[in-house]
This record gives sequence, structure tokens and C-alpha cells, in this order.
Amino acid sequence: MAPPRKLLGPGEPPAVEHLNAAGKSPVLLTCDHASRRVPLALAGLGLAEEIRAQHIGWDIGAAAVTRLLAAALDAPALLAGYSRLAIDCNRNLGDPTSIPAVSDGIAVPGNMGIDETERAQRVDALFKPYHAAVETALDGFAARGVVPALLSIHSFTPVMDGIARPWHAGILWDKDPRIPVPLMAALRREAGLSIGDNEPYSAHEPAGYTVRTHAVGRGLPHVAIEMRQDLIADDKGAAAWARRLTAALTAILEDPALYRVKHY
Repeated sequence: MAPPRKLLGPGEPPAVEHLNAAGKSPVLLTCDHASRRVPLALAGLGLAEEIRAQHIGWDIGAAAVTRLLAAALDAPALLAGYSRLAIDCNRNLGDPTSIPAVSDGIAVPGNMGIDETERAQRVDALFKPYHAAVETALDGFAARGVVPALLSIHSFTPVMDGIARPWHAGILWDKDPRIPVPLMAALRREAGLSIGDNEPYSAHEPAGYTVRTHAVGRGLPHVAIEMRQDLIADDKGAAAWARRLTAALTAILEDPALYRVKHY
């Protein structure tokens, strides 16, 4: 079957959700894996809905926390509108995990044997609009003479490859310590919290595509925050972590010295 001329049909949601665009804080929130939605033309990629609802399809709980943080911080947020199984907005194009044929041991039939035309469709319909929206938002800050902070929100599975992950959250960063170091210190002041420093993933080069492409090159203060999914999978957990992060971030984000271009 020939691929459709346009990947997204009439009435389907856009590739990026704009939230609180008029937020007054000099902060931009991004959520690369906010949705498990798959374009209708891709027929679920050959996977049952219950499979797409697992971590392979999206970062469980991350969108909910992002929405709450956007409100609490009065900051704009951009959320990817479609599943990372269609195309991962936090991967380099051409990376094998960009459009995975197998994810966490699960075969993805709709990603097997696709040609360059089909890949280009997904790039044009889903990947490019999301990153164009991030660039446009950052350009808007720059036009107002504002150096914003970028907060990239993610979640991780409690167990991977049979190994339990003990961290409640992880702070991912490479060279720029301006947000991650004080954020880890603030979170670790809460008794009983295990906060990973570049755990369970590392942002040492190469960092994730979004942070590396949009924040590092511009010299913007930034951090990627990973929360364990079982802690934010329901509304109560997401609200608790949004409150916790808001409390930890507020003093950091209120410091005017943070908002300077600095290359490390």
C-alpha cells in the first residue's frame, strides 16, 4: 500500500501542543514523549493499544507533570503530539532508535522495512514541526531580550532488563551546572528521596537531541528531569511531583544571574 500523501488527516491533532503560550516566566518546558497517539494512517503501527500505552510508546506521567509545572511556574510548554514509536523527537534523524523496528524487545511491525519516503513523511509531519515550535519559542524570548531556561521533562521505567532502578528521579546534565547542581541539592534535602546524578541515563555527550540542539548551542541554562513512572502514573503522583519540583526549582529560577548566555 502506498503511503498517504499527508501523514496527518483532517481533524487529527497537530504535531505539537502549545500550552500556556502567554506564560510570563523566562522558562520553556518541553516534553518530547508526551503522547502515545499514532497517526491514523499508520494503523497503530501494528501494535495493540495496550502495548502502545506502555513505556515504549511514551513517557508515562511526563505530560501530566509538564502541564502542572507550566501552570505552577507560569511558563509556556511544548508537548510532542505523537508517540515516539512513530518518530522519536529526542533522537537524531538516522539513529536506529529514531523510528525503531524493535523497542524494549517488542517488534514494531509498522516500522519494519519502511522506505525513505515514509521516513521523510514522519520527519516532515511530526519531527520538524515540534522542533520548529521550540526554535520559534526560543526566538521569541530572544526578540524580547530574554535569555530563558529550558526544562526538558521525561520519565523512566522502574525496572529495565530485569534490574530495579532505585532512583525516584534523575537529573541529567553535561557541562552546564547552573540548574542541575542546585536542583539535585534541593531535592536531596527531602528525607528518603533517591535522586540520581545522570541516572538512570546520562546526558554526558551526546545529550538528548532537544537539549543539545536548542539549549546547549544557544548557551541557555537547562536541565533534563527524569521521574520514575510508577511515582507519576496517576493524577495524585503527578501532582505530588509537580509540587516537589516547583518547590525545588522556584529559588533557582528566581535568581536573575541564571538568565545569561554561557557556553561551557
